[in-house]
Amino acid sequence: MEQWAEIRRMHFVEGVAIKEIVRRTGRDRKTVRKAIRSDAPPHYRREAKAASKLDPHREQIARLLRDVDGITNTRIRELIEAAGYLGGKTILDDYLRELRPVVCPARTYQHTIYRPGEICQFDLWEPKAEIPVGHGQTRRGFVVTCELGWSRAAAGALVFSKQFADLLSGMNRCLDQLGALPETLVWDREGAIHAGGGRPTEAFAAFCGQLAVGWRILEPCDPESKGLLERTHRFLRSNFESARRFANELDFQDQLERWFRERANPRFHRGIRAVPAERLGEERGHMRPLPERAPATALRKVIRVPQQPYLRFDTNDYSIDPRFAGRRVELRAGQRTVAAIALDTGELVARHRRRFAKHLTLTDPAHQAELDRLRGNRRRREPEVESRPLARYDALIPA
Repeated sequence: MEQWAEIRRMHFVEGVAIKEIVRRTGRDRKTVRKAIRSDAPPHYRREAKAASKLDPHREQIARLLRDVDGITNTRIRELIEAAGYLGGKTILDDYLRELRPVVCPARTYQHTIYRPGEICQFDLWEPKAEIPVGHGQTRRGFVVTCELGWSRAAAGALVFSKQFADLLSGMNRCLDQLGALPETLVWDREGAIHAGGGRPTEAFAAFCGQLAVGWRILEPCDPESKGLLERTHRFLRSNFESARRFANELDFQDQLERWFRERANPRFHRGIRAVPAERLGEERGHMRPLPERAPATALRKVIRVPQQPYLRFDTNDYSIDPRFAGRRVELRAGQRTVAAIALDTGELVARHRRRFAKHLTLTDPAHQAELDRLRGNRRRREPEVESRPLARYDALIPA
């Protein structure tokens, strides 16, 4: 290209003769004359391709792409090899790379921008390792995570089940960490949240009604719609969970909140090109404050106190005041405490710290003392065993 331009410059601008141009450039006289006559730059022309081994199978390949959703390159190669294809893997992969977008157009996505305080997306993240819960036991845990759409500030709370009472406790704790209420809560189709057909469960609708916020249930089989939290989950996996130890569930929650406060939210977020912690302060100005009293999160159910005054919750037995044996009480189980309230008098019948280890029996000393009193202050005594001389046994056994 450069020499073509130089030949034309020498001839038309400097008036150099063709013979002198041939001497200066070392090119053939015909090449020089052709360059002078040509008004367009020279370009490479590829010769016609030879027949490809794929040619007899192109229609079959296109038909497979149209008829079989998500068919892989490997499966296509197996099918066309059965039909006589003798080519290699590389030429087929190169051909499919160009053909797939034409036959099966890829889904496109819009660039979504949120208003401050518009949405807060929730999801569940499961740590790989089980959480120590004391008594030499570990337990599978889940982290309720949330992230604001505008500031990308995130929070998390540890729970040990997917029941709504636990998810509700996790949502309350996450919102408390964010410090304000968004307009809409976004969830995927979690069983305790989604009732079917895109409708929320009664419990979730009641929770949103108490906070006066809206809700949105995401469409099924659409993981891209909840991508707001996916990067945070990857960051949790690689940065929070990696090379970290936990003493118990309280230590896990304490380290988790500190990690969000000191590591995740103060970092520079490439998606928004800003620091989430700094944006959060501005976003709170567009959000409503949290209510003075958060919605109750305790699991409640009515039981009758058995004659052996213990109530069973989550495989553990918690003692109850034995004076209330045979009466009905309301069990209130939260993330920190397990309590029982007498339905007829409203008295506090029992209050224990909740244990997440399993198959334990937890007895309040006051309950045991009252039980001993009601049983007449019976004390355990050693059984009286008659002491006999060995000579008596010798007399019974013949020599």
